[in-house]
Amino acid sequence: VQLVESGGGLVQPGGSLRLSCAASGFAFNRYVMSWYRQAPGKEPELVVGITSAGGTTGYADSVKGRFTISRDNANNTVYLEMNSLKPEDTAVYYCNARSSCDTRVYWGQGTQVTVSS
Repeated sequence: VQLVESGGGLVQPGGSLRLSCAASGFAFNRYVMSWYRQAPGKEPELVVGITSAGGTTGYADSVKGRFTISRDNANNTVYLEMNSLKPEDTAVYYCNARSSCDTRVYWGQGTQVTVSS
């Protein structure tokens, strides 16, 4: 099982980034896919999730209207489009897969997003 995030980096306030998470080794279309983030010194936070059918779940209030999650079941990939980025969005962003059928949960290694001028 692998979840490989990419797309993080340094961006100026107001800028945009698109994160990708490429999944392999499990039945992707049977999993709820989510993005979490953890800022330095803070607890992990659920950013947003997406069901296998494409319904979103758990949008954090702090990102509503700025972040959009999507998934491509044919290519086993989930995306996080992040717009109007703020310094407080700075964190390590993690991809999470949670089975719809049992208790299996998988995590990616994380990708750093830094919003700074």
